[in-house]
Amino acid sequence: MQRVLSLLMLLLICLAGAVGGGWLYLNSMMDSPGSRNEPVSLEVAPGSSVRGIAATLEQNDVVGFSSLFEVYVRARGLATRIQAGEYLIAETDSPRDVLQKMVNGRVLLHSVTLVEGWTYWEMLARLAEEEVLTDDVSGLGPEELMSFMGASGGHPEGRFFPDTYHVARGTAASTVLRLAMQRMNDELAQAWSARDPELPLDDPYQVLILASVIEKETALASERPTIAGVFSRRLQKRMRLQTDPTVIYGLGQSFDGNLRKADLERDGPYNTYTRRGLPPTPICLPGREALLAAARPAEGKALYFVATGEDDGSHYFSATLEEHNQAVARYLKKLRQKRREQR
Repeated sequence: MQRVLSLLMLLLICLAGAVGGGWLYLNSMMDSPGSRNEPVSLEVAPGSSVRGIAATLEQNDVVGFSSLFEVYVRARGLATRIQAGEYLIAETDSPRDVLQKMVNGRVLLHSVTLVEGWTYWEMLARLAEEEVLTDDVSGLGPEELMSFMGASGGHPEGRFFPDTYHVARGTAASTVLRLAMQRMNDELAQAWSARDPELPLDDPYQVLILASVIEKETALASERPTIAGVFSRRLQKRMRLQTDPTVIYGLGQSFDGNLRKADLERDGPYNTYTRRGLPPTPICLPGREALLAAARPAEGKALYFVATGEDDGSHYFSATLEEHNQAVARYLKKLRQKRREQR
């Protein structure tokens, strides 16, 4: 009997040693990076089994033995805690690192960029092309879009802040728009709170409108406050803004790239050559610099500006119509010269 008990004890010790050794080996495996030479992107679909996930990891050289990975996951009680999503696995990531990413839901984020100066329909078209997004806004008209955003009664133009947003694959396009709308609300509030006391604008929305015009008038950050100053002084003097971008916006998607004299003379809500004051809505997505320029325009006497014709897109600013006409003549002369040189 004593001998039998001794044998049983020996077997238990051997079994414990085997189990302990196996667990040590399993932990060692979990800390050893796979044989990958480059990062891999793997997607865990909702409802995926641990076995299926382990098999996918083995196929992509993330783990050496899928069965051992599955054993470890189940032994640690993590089988139900793995979250669905797309994961980026670096060359140096060990199976333990990968498991931790999946348990914590550290999914791969993709960049979605809204560009300064885009109109809202250009923005929607770009979002529809973004393969990482779920398109739930295409085909919505302006009023439908704003209602879907929870902002019924407004116009979508200019209401979304141009920036890069980082989202997981499968994110709804409307989610990006809600993030951008909140950012614009915040940025506009900051610009309005920092406005010039003498600003000839009645509310933040008018700042947004003017900022969108400034955004379209120049790509040079250094010029934005100066252009804002020109427009502010014209508004104070009840002069028409006479800015081409508003007319172009009014033409909509029918604009063929050539602004004609007849377009400038045809009256409409966005024609600032025939109507005083601001257009009824913004004409694009303005960035932070344009918002701040609209709220705090530069001081000065200039009431006019025209392109210099230089490659940097700069403008010449004038305080009188006579000076402005001379600047326009110089610009047209330079333009004709460039066209001759290109022939």
